[in-house]
Amino acid sequence: MKIATLVASRSTCLRRQVGAIIVKDNQIISTGYNGAPKSVVHCSETGCLRKKLNVPAGERHELCRGVHAEQNAIIQAAVNGVSIKDATIFCTHQPCSICAKMIINAEINTVYIGSEYPDKLGEEMFHDAGVQMTLYNNKTRKLKRII
Repeated sequence: MKIATLVASRSTCLRRQVGAIIVKDNQIISTGYNGAPKSVVHCSETGCLRKKLNVPAGERHELCRGVHAEQNAIIQAAVNGVSIKDATIFCTHQPCSICAKMIINAEINTVYIGSEYPDKLGEEMFHDAGVQMTLYNNKTRKLKRII
């Protein structure tokens, strides 16, 4: 989880810095952090649309110019032609429902998160798909299985 936190430090998001790493066979396959797509102006220059519109966390994900950390990690693996089937993803924050759908279809089996996020639909989909999600407490180094 420390590596995911380090990756998150590269984020250009003004609201929440998120990092993700995908691991398979004890090797890091890809990493991702949240921020604007390649060649697109970052929110640090344009301002945060979600903040301007007072959108609460966990809602209206389409009102953001950023690509989520989990999405970027999955995309990076695809661009490099690396299979992430049966991999594990470590995320600094619980994936939203959009990222949950991508994780499920990428056939990632296990999700470790550093903090929870208010998106119950994502949790429900992980449960239905048999994806295990576990909360990792960085301070105590204890695990709490959520799904």
